Amino acid sequence: MIKYTEEQIINLDKYYKHPRNLVDLFEDSVVSWPDRNAIGTKNPQTKQIEWITYRKLAERINNTRAGLHKLGLGKGDALGVIVGNSVEWFILENAAHGLGAVFVPMYEKELQRTWQYIIKDSAIKFLFVKDDAILEKVKIFKNDIETLKDIYVIYGGGENYLQAIEEIGKKNPHKSEKPNWYDAAELIYTSGTTGDPKGVLLSHGSLTACSRTGRKIFPTLDENAISLAILPWAHSYGLSAELHNFLQFGGAIGLMESVDKLAEDLQLVQPSFLIAVPKIFNKIYDGIQMAMAEKGGATKLLFNLAVAEATKCRNKNTKSFLLKILDKIVFSKIRAKFGGKVTGVFTASAVMNPQIAMFFADIGIPTYDAYGLTETAPAITMNSPLYGNKYGSVGKAIDDMHVVIDKSQVGPDSDDGEILAYGAHVMMGYHNKPEQTAQIMTKDTWKGFPGIHTGDRGRLDAEGFLFITGRFKDEYKLSNGKYVHPESIETDIKLVHNIANAFVWGDNKAHNIAVIVPNLETIKRDEKIAMWAKGTPEEIVQNKNIQEYLIEAITKRLRKSYGGYEIPQKFIFTAEDFTLENGLLTQTMKLKRARVQEAYKEQIEKLYQE
Repeated sequence: MIKYTEEQIINLDKYYKHPRNLVDLFEDSVVSWPDRNAIGTKNPQTKQIEWITYRKLAERINNTRAGLHKLGLGKGDALGVIVGNSVEWFILENAAHGLGAVFVPMYEKELQRTWQYIIKDSAIKFLFVKDDAILEKVKIFKNDIETLKDIYVIYGGGENYLQAIEEIGKKNPHKSEKPNWYDAAELIYTSGTTGDPKGVLLSHGSLTACSRTGRKIFPTLDENAISLAILPWAHSYGLSAELHNFLQFGGAIGLMESVDKLAEDLQLVQPSFLIAVPKIFNKIYDGIQMAMAEKGGATKLLFNLAVAEATKCRNKNTKSFLLKILDKIVFSKIRAKFGGKVTGVFTASAVMNPQIAMFFADIGIPTYDAYGLTETAPAITMNSPLYGNKYGSVGKAIDDMHVVIDKSQVGPDSDDGEILAYGAHVMMGYHNKPEQTAQIMTKDTWKGFPGIHTGDRGRLDAEGFLFITGRFKDEYKLSNGKYVHPESIETDIKLVHNIANAFVWGDNKAHNIAVIVPNLETIKRDEKIAMWAKGTPEEIVQNKNIQEYLIEAITKRLRKSYGGYEIPQKFIFTAEDFTLENGLLTQTMKLKRARVQEAYKEQIEKLYQE
């Protein structure tokens, strides 16, 4: 699609209510809550959070926008950044939007050739990088990318630094321009599991509609809400669910220093609501269970008693007297680890294990699973206090979004099929990729809104809750003709205690195999196998006793939910996790399946030959 037609603009205009561009979305909040905290950054010296108010943030945006205007940034141009979540990230985004420019965020931890591809493909005019170290890596790009006029450094002082642009803008004011809902706002590149990244073009209307709808179904979120930014804003999930969402209602966002500082930052920021992924809570749950096992005695007894009583009270309107006492003694201490004020968690990217989700709900931290894609800005369905919260599902289609289950690939008698998503959040298209845009867009519309083929497999229950059952792209067939969806098997394997990561494969083979990354930290603390955890990491994972123990635990878990043909019959154990650094994960922590298969090709073939 890329550009909306005149007919679409006329027909869809009524659905995009004010504020329907990201400039108004923020400026309205500045008027309503000028002196409230907006974004907080940890001071590296004092280790305290320092906040910038909406008023001060707006001043810096105004100065930056005016400075960029003086440089020649205008409507339709592209401004790119290579920096993590920060005050300056948002300043540059909103300043670019206020000139009608498209914002192109990139990750700090990225391959140099990927930066180069994105900068060239998106025709970035001005590029802002975090520091001189990144500048050294990208300055050569000016030699072969004609559209790249200049590169500026965000932190530091000098002529080609953000600070200088703000000073120029302060002396040459320029009012914000208000884009139309159908104007392009953001070009977000999906790292992809194969091939070049695809630039997803999202309009102001798509992004504002997504954040505004999300807020409506979480009525307790208001100007008193505080979040801790764990996820990158360069991805549409963190962008819409947190950044644009919280800043539209006067909320505050504290910035996490790093993953290893998460526990410390939770105490500093004391968030009331979190935007996260299930993986984080899986690890926390595992840690809680291990800590209780290690402490033993009265502590473990009280914990088990509290869990049992909470389970009994799940479907009751009020807590029992015993649970109220145990909550103060046991659960309040767990909540304190989150800062003591968290009332809920929004989760996406994978489905939260229902058992873990119910545990956190029992202790007073309910989680709400959602589903979406970068191509839908990203929200399609959500669980919420307003819609209901059905564990195991990813919720109901939200306002102005519509889900259809297409059974053309699986047959009319199937319970599931491909998820088609239509509505106000659907992207404009893939930048410079008309064929791939045509492939993903549906031929029909819903209420005039475009739709996309998600490639995901799912089913809708009688109440309209969506359940994800697999991904067609990753589906393969064993030599016996049975189809396998490896992602769901991998998810269950990763929920086994002492397992950090997993990859399942068996395309056209007699059975599945699995590459397993054990969790060395938990293994060394597990009294059942710790005695064998000696030597180097590789020596530990190759220990036959540890392998047999883990294989038995994996098989036992999978037998509860999968047919015998789906359960891996042979295993490869490795101490090296799948990471961004070794090229086996995307920026959104998804497996690059082809890369993993290639990395373990010889070991996989050897297993099948045995």
